[in-house]
Amino acid sequence: MVKNPSFEDFLECPNTLGTFGIQLKSWSTPTQGSTDYFNTCSTVMGAPENFNGIQHPKFGNAYAGLYFFAPADYREYIQVELKRTLQKDQKYHLGFYVSLAEGSDFAVKDFGVVLSHKAIDIKTKKHLSKGSLFKVKGNQFQQFEIGHTDFHEDKSIWLRVHTTFIAKGFERYLILGNLRDNKSTKKVRTKRRETKKGAYYYIDMVSLTSETKESGPESELVTDTLYEFENVHFDFDGFSIDRAVEKELLKVYRQLEQHKDLHLEIHGHTDNKGSEAYNQVLSEKRAKTVVDYFLKAGIASHRISWKGHGSTKPKMTNDSEQGRAQNRRVAFLLYESH
Repeated sequence: MVKNPSFEDFLECPNTLGTFGIQLKSWSTPTQGSTDYFNTCSTVMGAPENFNGIQHPKFGNAYAGLYFFAPADYREYIQVELKRTLQKDQKYHLGFYVSLAEGSDFAVKDFGVVLSHKAIDIKTKKHLSKGSLFKVKGNQFQQFEIGHTDFHEDKSIWLRVHTTFIAKGFERYLILGNLRDNKSTKKVRTKRRETKKGAYYYIDMVSLTSETKESGPESELVTDTLYEFENVHFDFDGFSIDRAVEKELLKVYRQLEQHKDLHLEIHGHTDNKGSEAYNQVLSEKRAKTVVDYFLKAGIASHRISWKGHGSTKPKMTNDSEQGRAQNRRVAFLLYESH
């Protein structure tokens, strides 16, 4: 239910600090804090290397960067409009990945969440207190924190932050950041020297899903059933995919993330152009391209298997270009581990 969940779609490649709410589609900043946008397309605000350290994107080519703790209660946040208003009394799963930047001197323990009926635009660079939120007239809010037993201080890996909550029925916007002031923030120093740079975190892959099965794009896929990626078709002799298929891949990824006992099996296919041996190799490359997408997203390799079938299992006739295009495809199934 989160638009542009891994920050892949942008208006312009970021070229300076503080452009998250300017150059990124669907996302904004609810305050005047200068949240950053990083993308591999940039030499200035790039990934994996940038002004605050080195970190590869968890998913795709981009991530956000924001201060969860800084001098004088300075804060940065990210805000997104959900695809639809949440249903009253419905249980939802919220999750995202974080990584502490190498330039940070502190790590925090809690991550704040605000769900509101309308978009927030408050003229402040300090923390979003409950008092400041309720000063906004004509709006409704639900706020909570996602706590953890340990501080999120690992500077080399991505850590998943997640929780469940019950919707009140008005929530249309999601905001992430630290809702506490400096005094009440649970933090730990990660460096010995006194530089006071704060706690700067990268965020990637924000997901919000309903717990119950429902019709439409959020419904869960059935296990032990062979599906085809509807938009994952390849040019003749090709085995690359583009961002147009992100929605389909994300749906499978989210189900794998929510159900750790599920495994994924990928099947690659070709049309009948070319030799049998060549098509076998090509079908394997197509399957492996999709597999690599999930591996880069963080799904463990032991949960994914793949195989190529060459042109031995056509979906349509190979007598027309339209039929051959349908045969250049990738199928998959989910199954429970035993």
